[in-house]
Amino acid sequence: MTYLSGKDIRQQLTEALRGHKADYVEIRLEESETSRLHYRGRTLEEVTANHHIGGNVRALVAGGWGFVSFNDLNQLGAKVELAVSQARMAGKETSHLAPVKPEVYIDDRSMPQFPPLTTKKQLLDSYNELIWATPHVQTSFMTYSDGWKHVILATTEGSYIEQKRPDVTFRVTVVARDGGEVQQANLSEGSAGEFSAISNLHARVKEIAQRAVAMLSAPPVKGGEYTIILDPILAGVFVHEAFGHLSESDFVYENPRLQEIMVMGRRFGGKHLNIVDGALIPNLRGSYLYDDEGVPASKSYLVREGLLVGRLHSRETAAKMGEKTSGNARAFSYRFPPIVRMTNTIIEPGQASFDELIGDIKEGIYAKNWYGGTTSMEMFTFSAGETYMIRNGEVAELLRPAILTGNVFTTLEQIDAIGNDLDMNQGGGCGKGGQVPLPVSNGSPHIRIHRCLVGGR
Repeated sequence: MTYLSGKDIRQQLTEALRGHKADYVEIRLEESETSRLHYRGRTLEEVTANHHIGGNVRALVAGGWGFVSFNDLNQLGAKVELAVSQARMAGKETSHLAPVKPEVYIDDRSMPQFPPLTTKKQLLDSYNELIWATPHVQTSFMTYSDGWKHVILATTEGSYIEQKRPDVTFRVTVVARDGGEVQQANLSEGSAGEFSAISNLHARVKEIAQRAVAMLSAPPVKGGEYTIILDPILAGVFVHEAFGHLSESDFVYENPRLQEIMVMGRRFGGKHLNIVDGALIPNLRGSYLYDDEGVPASKSYLVREGLLVGRLHSRETAAKMGEKTSGNARAFSYRFPPIVRMTNTIIEPGQASFDELIGDIKEGIYAKNWYGGTTSMEMFTFSAGETYMIRNGEVAELLRPAILTGNVFTTLEQIDAIGNDLDMNQGGGCGKGGQVPLPVSNGSPHIRIHRCLVGGR
C-alpha cells in the first residue's frame, strides 16, 4: 500500500481540474522509493534510501505551457490555477495537441519486495572479492540500485491512469594497471524489477576483472577501415545514440537541417534493416502501457526495409508535424514536464548466423560492449568495451579497445548483414534535457558493417 493509494485521490484530482479556462490541463502525482549502494574499490562508500512524494501541473493556453511542481499535495486547485496563469502569459498562438481517446486504467499490481539491505550487501561483497582476487587491479567502482514508482495522471480530457514501474540496475567498472599502462572493463545489467537478473553474475564479474588485466598486454588496434562485427550490446547502443535521438521529433522539428535529412521515405539502409522503438515489449526497463501524457504505448517502426517510415512523438509534436502519436512523451520524475524520449530501441533480427557473418572476413574487427561515446548530429564516435581481431573467418586475439567513428547514415547503408540472434542491454539510462538517467533498453542482433573507420592508439 502506497501513500497515493487512497480511494479519494481520483475525486480530488477531478475537482482540482474543474473550471479552469485552459485548452488543456494535466495533473501528475508520483510516489517513489529507491535504495542505492555504491562501492569505490574495496570500500562500501555510500548507502542511501529515499522516499519521495510529489506532483506537477502542466497547462496549455494559446500554445503556451505553464508548469508547476510541488511536494505538498494539498490545495491542488490553486496549483492548477498557477500553471494556467503561467501558460496564459506564454501563450500567443493556437494550441496544437494530437487528439487521443480518454483512457482509464488502474495498475493493481503489488510492488516488488526487494531483499533486505544485508542480503544486497552480501551479494556485492562477494562480487568485490572476485574483483580484488585478480592481480593488477588498481581500483573498481560498483553501484546497485532498486526502487519503484507509482504514477497517477489525470487530465481535463477525462483520462485517469495509474501505473507502477519497478526498476533494478547494477554497474561495475574494473580498472587494471601495470606500470604506466591502464585499462578498464565494464558490466551493466538491469531489469524491470527482477532482483534475480543481477544476483548470479559471479562468473561475469570475474571475467571482466580478468579482461581488464588481459588488455594491459594486448596489442593496440592498427587504425584503418575494416569490416567489423558489432555484438548486440554495442549495436544496440549505436542505434540508440546515433539514430534513435535523431528520430525524436522535437529534435527534428526544431532543426531545419535535420528536417532536410530525416525525410519520410528516404533510404538509409538495405531491405534487411528494420529499426523499431516500442514500450509495449514486455518486461524491459523502457516498457509501459501509457506514456506520461496518457497516450497508449505502441511499436513504432523508424526504419522498415531500409526506408525511414516513422519517428517518435509527443502529442504536441505529432500535431505540429501532422503525424500520428507514438506514446513517447516521458518525464524522469514529477519535477520535469514530459518530453520526447526513446523506450526500447531495437534493430530487428535478420537471417545470418554468427558463423555466416564472420565466415568470409579475412581480416576484420569484432567489437563488443562499450564504455563511452559521443554524437553530434549525424556524426558519432564510440569506444568498444572489448575488441578482437577476426582472421580468416575466426575470432582471434584480444586487442586494446577500438574507437569507431563515422557518419551514422553512411554506416547504416554499410550494414550488409544482420544476425538471427537478439540480446538486450538493460543496464543503461538515457539523458536529455537534464532528465537523467531515464530507464530505457536497447538491443540488436550481431551486425556486420562493411568499411567502418576504426582507430586504435
